[in-house]
Amino acid sequence: MPFQTPALSRRQLLRRASLVTAAAAVACPAWAQTGKAASRSIVVAQPVDFSQAQQDVSKDFLIGSRAAWQDINLRGGVRGRPVQHLALETDGTPASLRTALDSVKDNAGCVVLSGSAGDQVASQIVALSVQGGLNIPHAAPWLQNSSLEIGDKTFPIFAARQEQITYALKSLQSMGLKELGAIYATAQDYTAYHTDVERIAVGMQLKLQPFKAEGDLRALGQKLTPRTPAILLFVGGTPELAEFTQGMEKQARQRYIVALADVNLQTMLQMGAARNTPVIATQPVPLVNAALPVVRSYRETLARLFDEPPTPLSLAGFIAARYTYEVLTDVDGPVNRQSVLNAFQRRTSMNVGGFAVSFNPQRRSGTYVTQSMMTVDGRLIG
Repeated sequence: MPFQTPALSRRQLLRRASLVTAAAAVACPAWAQTGKAASRSIVVAQPVDFSQAQQDVSKDFLIGSRAAWQDINLRGGVRGRPVQHLALETDGTPASLRTALDSVKDNAGCVVLSGSAGDQVASQIVALSVQGGLNIPHAAPWLQNSSLEIGDKTFPIFAARQEQITYALKSLQSMGLKELGAIYATAQDYTAYHTDVERIAVGMQLKLQPFKAEGDLRALGQKLTPRTPAILLFVGGTPELAEFTQGMEKQARQRYIVALADVNLQTMLQMGAARNTPVIATQPVPLVNAALPVVRSYRETLARLFDEPPTPLSLAGFIAARYTYEVLTDVDGPVNRQSVLNAFQRRTSMNVGGFAVSFNPQRRSGTYVTQSMMTVDGRLIG
Protein backbone atom coordinates (compact mmCIF):
# COMPACT_ATOMS: atom_id res chain seq x y z
CA MET A 1 0.00 0.00 0.00
CA PRO A 2 1.56 3.33 -1.00
CA PHE A 3 2.54 5.76 1.72
CA GLN A 4 0.08 8.62 2.21
CA THR A 5 0.95 11.93 3.86
CA PRO A 6 -1.55 12.60 6.65
CA ALA A 7 -3.78 15.65 6.27
CA LEU A 8 -2.58 18.67 8.20
CA SER A 9 -4.71 21.18 10.03
CA ARG A 10 -4.31 24.91 9.34
CA ARG A 11 -2.38 25.30 12.58
CA GLN A 12 -0.05 22.40 11.74
CA LEU A 13 0.63 24.01 8.38
CA LEU A 14 1.22 27.37 10.03
CA ARG A 15 3.57 25.70 12.48
CA ARG A 16 5.67 24.30 9.64
CA ALA A 17 5.68 27.67 7.90
CA SER A 18 6.64 29.43 11.12
CA LEU A 19 9.64 27.17 11.64
CA VAL A 20 10.91 27.96 8.15
CA THR A 21 10.26 31.67 8.63
CA ALA A 22 11.95 31.84 12.01
CA ALA A 23 14.90 29.76 10.83
CA ALA A 24 15.44 32.15 7.94
CA ALA A 25 15.30 35.09 10.31
CA VAL A 26 17.92 33.79 12.72
CA ALA A 27 20.18 31.90 10.33
CA CYS A 28 22.53 34.86 9.93
CA PRO A 29 22.19 37.17 12.95
CA ALA A 30 24.04 40.45 12.61
CA TRP A 31 26.51 39.88 15.44
CA ALA A 32 27.66 36.54 13.94
CA GLN A 33 28.57 38.04 10.59
CA THR A 34 31.89 39.57 9.67
CA GLY A 35 32.68 42.64 7.65
CA LYS A 36 31.68 46.25 7.53
CA ALA A 37 28.00 45.72 6.62
CA ALA A 38 27.31 43.67 9.77
CA SER A 39 28.99 46.15 12.07
CA ARG A 40 26.88 48.98 10.66
CA SER A 41 23.58 47.12 10.99
CA ILE A 42 20.84 48.22 13.36
CA VAL A 43 19.21 45.16 14.92
CA VAL A 44 15.44 45.21 15.52
CA ALA A 45 14.20 42.13 17.42
CA GLN A 46 10.61 40.89 17.19
CA PRO A 47 9.46 38.31 19.77
CA VAL A 48 6.74 36.10 18.29
CA ASP A 49 4.61 33.43 19.97
CA PHE A 50 4.29 30.33 17.80
CA SER A 51 2.38 28.28 20.34
CA GLN A 52 -0.64 26.48 18.93
CA ALA A 53 -3.04 29.07 20.33
CA GLN A 54 -1.20 32.12 18.94
CA GLN A 55 0.53 31.07 15.73
CA ASP A 56 -2.34 32.24 13.48
CA VAL A 57 -1.84 35.76 14.79
CA SER A 58 1.94 35.65 14.93
CA LYS A 59 2.47 34.33 11.40
CA ASP A 60 0.48 37.13 9.75
CA PHE A 61 1.87 39.82 12.05
CA LEU A 62 5.43 38.69 11.35
CA ILE A 63 4.86 38.66 7.58
CA GLY A 64 3.65 42.27 7.67
CA SER A 65 6.63 43.38 9.74
CA ARG A 66 9.09 41.51 7.54
CA ALA A 67 7.61 43.10 4.41
CA ALA A 68 8.04 46.57 5.92
CA TRP A 69 11.66 46.02 7.01
CA GLN A 70 12.66 44.48 3.69
CA ASP A 71 11.16 47.46 1.87
CA ILE A 72 12.91 49.87 4.26
CA ASN A 73 16.24 48.21 3.54
CA LEU A 74 15.63 48.35 -0.21
CA ARG A 75 15.13 52.10 0.21
CA GLY A 76 18.39 52.61 2.14
CA GLY A 77 17.61 51.42 5.67
CA VAL A 78 17.73 53.82 8.61
CA ARG A 79 19.88 56.87 7.88
CA GLY A 80 21.89 54.80 5.41
CA ARG A 81 22.35 51.83 7.73
CA PRO A 82 20.77 48.42 7.02
CA VAL A 83 18.30 46.97 9.50
CA GLN A 84 18.69 43.37 10.68
CA HIS A 85 15.14 42.23 11.46
CA LEU A 86 15.48 39.37 13.92
CA ALA A 87 12.50 37.14 14.73
CA LEU A 88 12.70 35.62 18.22
CA GLU A 89 10.46 32.55 18.22
CA THR A 90 8.89 31.46 21.51
CA ASP A 91 6.42 28.76 22.48
CA GLY A 92 4.35 31.10 24.64
CA THR A 93 5.89 30.10 27.98
CA PRO A 94 7.79 32.54 30.22
CA ALA A 95 10.87 30.28 30.10
CA SER A 96 10.91 30.30 26.30
CA LEU A 97 10.49 34.07 26.23
CA ARG A 98 13.34 34.54 28.72
CA THR A 99 15.62 32.39 26.54
CA ALA A 100 14.67 34.44 23.47
CA LEU A 101 15.31 37.75 25.22
CA ASP A 102 18.60 36.51 26.65
CA SER A 103 19.78 35.85 23.10
CA VAL A 104 19.81 39.61 22.41
CA LYS A 105 20.35 40.95 25.92
CA ASP A 106 24.06 41.63 25.48
CA ASN A 107 23.95 42.41 21.77
CA ALA A 108 24.74 46.14 21.62
CA GLY A 109 23.47 46.32 18.06
CA CYS A 110 19.93 45.35 19.15
CA VAL A 111 18.33 48.67 20.01
CA VAL A 112 14.58 47.95 20.15
CA LEU A 113 11.93 45.24 20.45
CA SER A 114 9.26 45.92 17.83
CA GLY A 115 5.89 44.31 17.17
CA SER A 116 5.82 41.58 19.82
CA ALA A 117 2.99 39.16 18.95
CA GLY A 118 0.60 37.80 20.18
CA ASP A 119 -1.08 39.24 23.22
CA GLN A 120 0.26 36.88 25.87
CA VAL A 121 3.93 37.24 24.91
CA ALA A 122 3.47 41.01 24.57
CA SER A 123 1.94 41.10 28.06
CA GLN A 124 4.81 39.08 29.49
CA ILE A 125 7.35 41.51 28.02
CA VAL A 126 5.44 44.51 29.39
CA ALA A 127 5.45 42.93 32.86
CA LEU A 128 9.20 42.27 32.65
CA SER A 129 9.78 45.87 31.61
CA VAL A 130 7.69 47.27 34.49
CA GLN A 131 9.59 45.07 36.95
CA GLY A 132 12.89 46.45 35.68
CA GLY A 133 13.99 43.20 34.07
CA LEU A 134 14.21 44.56 30.55
CA ASN A 135 16.42 47.50 29.59
CA ILE A 136 15.27 48.08 26.01
CA PRO A 137 12.42 50.05 24.38
CA HIS A 138 9.38 47.96 23.44
CA ALA A 139 7.57 49.45 20.46
CA ALA A 140 4.12 48.68 19.01
CA PRO A 141 3.41 45.33 20.71
CA TRP A 142 0.24 43.39 19.84
CA LEU A 143 -1.07 44.15 23.33
CA GLN A 144 -4.78 43.45 23.77
CA ASN A 145 -4.83 43.50 27.59
CA SER A 146 -6.69 46.63 28.66
CA SER A 147 -5.77 46.62 32.34
CA LEU A 148 -2.05 45.85 32.29
CA GLU A 149 0.22 48.50 33.79
CA ILE A 150 2.41 50.16 31.15
CA GLY A 151 5.90 51.30 32.09
CA ASP A 152 8.05 54.04 30.58
CA LYS A 153 9.77 51.75 28.06
CA THR A 154 6.63 50.39 26.35
CA PHE A 155 4.82 52.17 23.52
CA PRO A 156 1.55 50.39 22.55
CA ILE A 157 -0.03 51.97 19.47
CA PHE A 158 -2.99 49.59 18.88
CA ALA A 159 -6.39 49.79 20.58
CA ALA A 160 -6.76 47.24 23.36
CA ARG A 161 -9.66 44.95 24.17
CA GLN A 162 -11.72 47.58 26.01
CA GLU A 163 -11.77 50.00 23.07
CA GLN A 164 -12.58 47.20 20.64
CA ILE A 165 -15.48 45.85 22.68
CA THR A 166 -16.91 49.32 23.29
CA TYR A 167 -16.72 50.17 19.59
CA ALA A 168 -18.40 46.93 18.49
CA LEU A 169 -21.22 47.09 21.04
CA LYS A 170 -22.13 50.66 20.13
CA SER A 171 -23.70 49.42 16.91
CA LEU A 172 -25.83 46.92 18.88
CA GLN A 173 -27.09 49.23 21.63
CA SER A 174 -30.26 49.95 19.66
CA MET A 175 -31.27 46.36 20.50
CA GLY A 176 -31.53 47.32 24.18
CA LEU A 177 -28.32 45.60 25.15
CA LYS A 178 -28.23 44.88 28.88
CA GLU A 179 -26.68 41.41 28.99
CA LEU A 180 -23.62 39.99 27.26
CA GLY A 181 -22.46 36.41 26.88
CA ALA A 182 -18.71 35.76 26.86
CA ILE A 183 -17.48 32.62 25.09
CA TYR A 184 -13.95 31.57 26.08
CA ALA A 185 -12.51 29.25 23.47
CA THR A 186 -10.11 27.48 25.85
CA ALA A 187 -9.40 27.21 29.56
CA GLN A 188 -6.22 29.20 28.89
CA ASP A 189 -8.25 32.01 27.30
CA TYR A 190 -10.53 32.10 30.34
CA THR A 191 -7.62 32.24 32.77
CA ALA A 192 -5.82 34.94 30.80
CA TYR A 193 -8.74 37.19 29.90
CA HIS A 194 -11.81 36.77 32.09
CA THR A 195 -10.75 39.41 34.64
CA ASP A 196 -10.25 41.98 31.88
CA VAL A 197 -13.59 41.13 30.24
CA GLU A 198 -15.44 41.25 33.58
CA ARG A 199 -13.99 44.67 34.35
CA ILE A 200 -15.07 45.96 30.92
CA ALA A 201 -18.61 44.60 31.36
CA VAL A 202 -18.94 46.30 34.75
CA GLY A 203 -17.74 49.57 33.23
CA MET A 204 -20.40 49.30 30.50
CA GLN A 205 -23.10 48.33 33.06
CA LEU A 206 -23.70 44.98 31.38
CA LYS A 207 -24.63 41.73 33.08
CA LEU A 208 -22.05 39.17 31.97
CA GLN A 209 -22.80 35.48 31.44
CA PRO A 210 -19.54 33.51 30.86
CA PHE A 211 -19.21 30.22 28.96
CA LYS A 212 -16.11 28.00 28.90
CA ALA A 213 -15.83 25.66 25.95
CA GLU A 214 -14.10 22.82 27.83
CA GLY A 215 -12.52 21.61 24.60
CA ASP A 216 -15.61 21.23 22.37
CA LEU A 217 -16.81 24.48 20.84
CA ARG A 218 -19.23 22.82 18.45
CA ALA A 219 -21.00 21.16 21.38
CA LEU A 220 -21.11 24.45 23.26
CA GLY A 221 -22.77 26.14 20.29
CA GLN A 222 -25.42 23.42 20.24
CA LYS A 223 -26.18 23.79 23.95
CA LEU A 224 -27.22 27.44 23.92
CA THR A 225 -30.69 28.00 25.35
CA PRO A 226 -33.35 30.72 24.94
CA ARG A 227 -31.91 32.32 28.09
CA THR A 228 -28.47 32.71 26.50
CA PRO A 229 -27.84 36.39 25.63
CA ALA A 230 -28.42 37.47 22.05
CA ILE A 231 -25.00 39.14 21.90
CA LEU A 232 -22.01 36.86 22.40
CA LEU A 233 -18.46 38.11 22.82
CA PHE A 234 -16.04 35.49 21.51
CA VAL A 235 -12.58 35.36 23.11
CA GLY A 236 -10.38 33.07 21.06
CA GLY A 237 -8.86 32.51 17.63
CA THR A 238 -10.12 31.94 14.10
CA PRO A 239 -10.29 28.10 14.06
CA GLU A 240 -12.17 28.04 17.37
CA LEU A 241 -14.71 30.60 16.17
CA ALA A 242 -15.34 28.64 12.97
CA GLU A 243 -16.04 25.53 15.06
CA PHE A 244 -18.34 27.45 17.42
CA THR A 245 -20.44 28.83 14.54
CA GLN A 246 -20.88 25.30 13.21
CA GLY A 247 -22.43 24.32 16.52
CA MET A 248 -24.79 27.30 16.38
CA GLU A 249 -25.98 26.44 12.88
CA LYS A 250 -29.32 24.98 13.98
CA GLN A 251 -30.10 27.53 16.69
CA ALA A 252 -33.52 29.09 16.10
CA ARG A 253 -32.84 32.37 17.90
CA GLN A 254 -30.97 35.06 15.99
CA ARG A 255 -27.71 35.97 17.72
CA TYR A 256 -24.74 38.19 16.99
CA ILE A 257 -21.15 37.21 17.69
CA VAL A 258 -18.60 39.91 18.46
CA ALA A 259 -15.04 38.72 17.83
CA LEU A 260 -11.89 40.67 18.58
CA ALA A 261 -8.71 41.41 16.70
CA ASP A 262 -7.23 37.90 16.80
CA VAL A 263 -9.92 36.67 14.39
CA ASN A 264 -9.65 36.76 10.59
CA LEU A 265 -13.12 36.57 8.98
CA GLN A 266 -11.82 35.62 5.53
CA THR A 267 -9.92 32.66 6.97
CA MET A 268 -12.91 31.74 9.11
CA LEU A 269 -15.08 31.40 5.99
CA GLN A 270 -12.41 29.26 4.31
CA MET A 271 -12.46 26.96 7.34
CA GLY A 272 -16.15 26.18 6.87
CA ALA A 273 -17.81 28.51 9.35
CA ALA A 274 -21.59 28.44 9.40
CA ARG A 275 -23.04 31.55 7.80
CA ASN A 276 -26.42 31.88 9.45
CA THR A 277 -25.12 33.94 12.40
CA PRO A 278 -23.76 37.47 11.83
CA VAL A 279 -20.20 37.86 13.09
CA ILE A 280 -18.67 41.27 13.83
CA ALA A 281 -14.88 41.35 14.09
CA THR A 282 -13.01 44.39 15.36
CA GLN A 283 -9.52 45.46 14.31
CA PRO A 284 -7.27 48.23 15.71
CA VAL A 285 -6.02 49.02 12.19
CA PRO A 286 -7.63 50.44 9.05
CA LEU A 287 -9.51 48.15 6.69
CA VAL A 288 -7.09 46.44 4.30
CA ASN A 289 -8.82 48.09 1.31
CA ALA A 290 -8.77 51.61 2.81
CA ALA A 291 -7.33 54.50 0.83
CA LEU A 292 -4.90 55.63 3.55
CA PRO A 293 -1.29 56.02 2.36
CA VAL A 294 0.02 53.43 4.82
CA VAL A 295 -2.52 50.86 3.58
CA ARG A 296 -1.66 51.52 -0.06
CA SER A 297 2.03 51.15 0.77
CA TYR A 298 1.32 47.92 2.65
CA ARG A 299 -0.65 46.36 -0.20
CA GLU A 300 1.95 47.32 -2.80
CA THR A 301 4.84 46.06 -0.66
CA LEU A 302 3.11 42.79 0.24
CA ALA A 303 2.27 42.08 -3.40
CA ARG A 304 5.84 42.83 -4.49
CA LEU A 305 7.70 40.87 -1.81
CA PHE A 306 5.37 38.08 -0.58
CA ASP A 307 2.84 35.70 -2.03
CA GLU A 308 0.37 36.41 0.76
CA PRO A 309 -3.13 37.95 0.78
CA PRO A 310 -3.69 41.19 2.72
CA THR A 311 -5.00 40.63 6.26
CA PRO A 312 -5.63 43.01 9.18
CA LEU A 313 -2.98 41.26 11.28
CA SER A 314 -0.22 41.57 8.69
CA LEU A 315 -1.24 45.21 8.19
CA ALA A 316 -0.76 45.65 11.96
CA GLY A 317 2.72 44.13 11.68
CA PHE A 318 3.52 46.46 8.80
CA ILE A 319 2.34 49.52 10.77
CA ALA A 320 4.33 48.40 13.83
CA ALA A 321 7.52 48.28 11.76
CA ARG A 322 6.82 51.60 10.04
CA TYR A 323 6.19 53.31 13.38
CA THR A 324 9.45 51.92 14.74
CA TYR A 325 11.30 53.07 11.62
CA GLU A 326 9.93 56.61 11.88
CA VAL A 327 11.19 56.92 15.47
CA LEU A 328 14.59 55.43 14.61
CA THR A 329 15.09 58.11 11.98
CA ASP A 330 14.58 60.74 14.70
CA VAL A 331 17.35 59.53 17.04
CA ASP A 332 19.83 62.20 18.15
CA GLY A 333 23.47 61.16 17.86
CA PRO A 334 24.68 57.52 17.86
CA VAL A 335 21.97 54.88 17.60
CA ASN A 336 21.97 52.78 20.79
CA ARG A 337 19.35 51.56 23.24
CA GLN A 338 19.37 54.70 25.36
CA SER A 339 19.23 57.13 22.44
CA VAL A 340 16.46 55.07 20.83
CA LEU A 341 14.51 55.01 24.12
CA ASN A 342 14.92 58.78 24.38
CA ALA A 343 13.55 59.16 20.86
CA PHE A 344 10.47 57.06 21.64
CA GLN A 345 9.79 58.96 24.85
CA ARG A 346 10.18 62.28 23.05
CA ARG A 347 7.83 61.41 20.15
CA THR A 348 4.46 61.46 21.90
CA SER A 349 2.47 61.77 18.68
CA MET A 350 2.97 60.78 15.08
CA ASN A 351 1.09 60.18 11.85
CA VAL A 352 2.13 56.96 10.12
CA GLY A 353 0.64 57.31 6.66
CA GLY A 354 -2.75 58.31 8.02
CA PHE A 355 -2.62 56.07 11.10
CA ALA A 356 -2.53 58.42 14.09
CA VAL A 357 -0.37 57.67 17.14
CA SER A 358 -1.00 59.85 20.20
CA PHE A 359 -0.34 58.61 23.73
CA ASN A 360 -2.74 59.31 26.59
CA PRO A 361 -1.77 59.82 30.28
CA GLN A 362 -1.85 56.02 30.76
CA ARG A 363 0.86 55.75 28.07
CA ARG A 364 -1.46 54.08 25.55
CA SER A 365 -2.33 55.13 22.02
CA GLY A 366 -5.36 53.07 21.22
CA THR A 367 -8.39 54.85 19.84
CA TYR A 368 -8.36 53.60 16.23
CA VAL A 369 -10.84 50.75 15.74
CA THR A 370 -12.58 49.47 12.62
CA GLN A 371 -14.87 46.51 12.21
CA SER A 372 -15.92 44.05 9.53
CA MET A 373 -19.06 41.95 9.50
CA MET A 374 -19.88 38.56 8.05
CA THR A 375 -23.57 38.73 7.12
CA VAL A 376 -26.00 35.80 7.17
CA ASP A 377 -25.56 35.40 3.39
CA GLY A 378 -21.77 35.05 3.77
CA ARG A 379 -20.75 38.52 2.56
CA LEU A 380 -17.98 40.47 4.29
CA ILE A 381 -18.65 44.17 4.69
CA GLY A 382 -16.56 46.90 6.33
